[in-house]
This record gives sequence, C-alpha cells and structure tokens, in this order.
Amino acid sequence: EVQLQASGGGLVQAGGSLTLSCTAFGFVFDNYAIGWFRQVPGKEREGVSCYSSRNGNSNTNYQDAVKGRFTISGNNTKKTATLQMNSLKPEDTAVYYCAAEDGYGSCDQVTEYWGKGTLVTVSS
Repeated sequence: EVQLQASGGGLVQAGGSLTLSCTAFGFVFDNYAIGWFRQVPGKEREGVSCYSSRNGNSNTNYQDAVKGRFTISGNNTKKTATLQMNSLKPEDTAVYYCAAEDGYGSCDQVTEYWGKGTLVTVSS
C-alpha cells in the first residue's frame, strides 16, 4: 500500500522560510516523481514544483511564481522530496499537498497518489 507522508508547514512572516517534506512509502520502482501542489479556498489546485528521477537522472520544475524562491530536492533512496521555500509572500498562503507516482519518473504522471494537505500561512 502506498502512503505519502507530508511534514512541515506552519506560520511565518513575509520574507521568511519554511520547509516541506514528502516521503513515499510502499513504492516499488526506482523511477518515481514527487510534486507539490497548493490550493486556496475558491480556487483550483495548482502545481508548485516537482522532482522526478528516471533511469538515474533527476529533473525539477517550478511554477513561474515561485522560481528563484523555492527549491525542490529529492532523496532517491528514501523516496523523499523536500521543498525549501524562501522569501515567502502572503500570496503563498495555501494548503500544500504532495502527490507522487511510482514507475514512470515523470512529473506528468505525478498525481497518481496524494498525501494530506499541510497549511502554510504567510503573514504580511
């Protein structure tokens, strides 16, 4: 059984930093991807960043609004992706969800499994 365990989040002032981590348990393949999404009330869930590993090669991508401020990294042994969020802005406030896929190593497939959300609040 696959489970995604997310940690991190919380309350921070604008300009501060937070770290989110997501670990995938039960994955059976070396190729995988873990991504972070966020959602605010009344809006659709949007992709924030994604880490993928395929045939030993890793790749990352970011939403334009977070480029240069957020960094995602992965640990292929532990099947973990960590999202370091710096220079946070009030508009980053949202419930953040991790998602993952096992087997393709593609961020295009990353919504195969979902973890529980964690709230990030950035005060002005």
